Amino acid sequence: MVFPKRKLQVVLTGTAIMLLLFACGSCSRAGNAESPAAEEQHVATTVGVAKVERHMLERQLTVSSELVPFQEIEVYAKESGYVNQLLVDFGSRVKKGQLMAVLEIPELAAELEQDKAAVKSMQDQVTNAGNQLSRIEAQHKVLHLEFARLNGVAQSKPGLVAQQEVDDVQGRDLAAEAQVEAAKSNLAAANSNLAVSQAKVTRDEALYSYSRITAPFNGVVTARYANLGALMQAGTNSSTQAMPLVKLSQENLYRLVIPVPEGYVAYIKMGDRVSVRVPSLNKQFPGKVARFSFEVHDATRTMHTEVDVPNPTGELIPGLYAEATLTLNRKGDALAIPVQAIDRQGEKTTVLVVDSGNRIESRDVSLGIEGEGENEAEVLSGLHEGEQVVVSDRSGLRSGEEVHPQLAPPATVSAKT
Repeated sequence: MVFPKRKLQVVLTGTAIMLLLFACGSCSRAGNAESPAAEEQHVATTVGVAKVERHMLERQLTVSSELVPFQEIEVYAKESGYVNQLLVDFGSRVKKGQLMAVLEIPELAAELEQDKAAVKSMQDQVTNAGNQLSRIEAQHKVLHLEFARLNGVAQSKPGLVAQQEVDDVQGRDLAAEAQVEAAKSNLAAANSNLAVSQAKVTRDEALYSYSRITAPFNGVVTARYANLGALMQAGTNSSTQAMPLVKLSQENLYRLVIPVPEGYVAYIKMGDRVSVRVPSLNKQFPGKVARFSFEVHDATRTMHTEVDVPNPTGELIPGLYAEATLTLNRKGDALAIPVQAIDRQGEKTTVLVVDSGNRIESRDVSLGIEGEGENEAEVLSGLHEGEQVVVSDRSGLRSGEEVHPQLAPPATVSAKT
């Protein structure tokens, strides 16, 4: 069959169009067939997670401060004098009451000798007054007996003894009695003068005893300011620039003064145990909270707190820096999560939870025991034991996203305040 030329062109063109449409349909079907394979090649994001667990949780506060002796004083002379003996030097360890120096005070020594001589003179006066009293009392006794006899005879036998004689004896008796009272007064005055002299001796002996300078407590001499022959001014005279003899520090007990921030003040208790680490010695020492000021300073918003640190072996020395770690509160069965899992936005606290379908879920939580720089925080609400929280980078994660959870190793973050 022969077609006209024009009609043949039309048929070929239609056939080409049909073939083209068929090819396009095949390509479309081929593309639809490959879509599931592409979806199967999608890989879920791997995230580090930690399980919500119960265990003991405690809040600690670490503060650095300087060790100072429990007592540290500069020892002055009570009386002015020259250093005659100097028995201590830098680093000398002394016991309470141990002699450290002897001063020479010539004026006070001479005055003390005068006082003792005055006491001896007063004692002689007392002895003399006592003897006079005894003599006068004896004379009075004789006169009194004579008067009693004559008066008795005059009463029993009137006219036998002249009344004038009786009156004369009575007058001498009364005069002797007055002399007895005067002698007693003289003796009392002599005793008073003796007491005054003895008191002056006691006072001067006390002052002279200050020429022997002794240690007021057990300690170590950390500074010496005087040499042999030096004139020590009395430390009680504010008009002179008195120089101390030595500086003495108590070495068996130290103070660690730490400023506790306002937010931790409520947790400080008397007698709390404190772990004191001295980096320069690479050692730890036990301490305890011994005293605190019960007030927060306006300028620093901290409370003055002192920790007593015993030093029985003498390893600690003044001026060393130490780190005091206080345990503020402790809970034995706390629901805890790592602090790396926590997101804070203002007052809102959230975590990302991986649910049973391995999908991300944002969860609001409330926290309990939590310290700045601590490794873990207590969860009061929002999570249950055994759930998994994301601790790795959470910046690209979205709620509902499927992930591949992988347990992360425990965090080893240590921080100090």
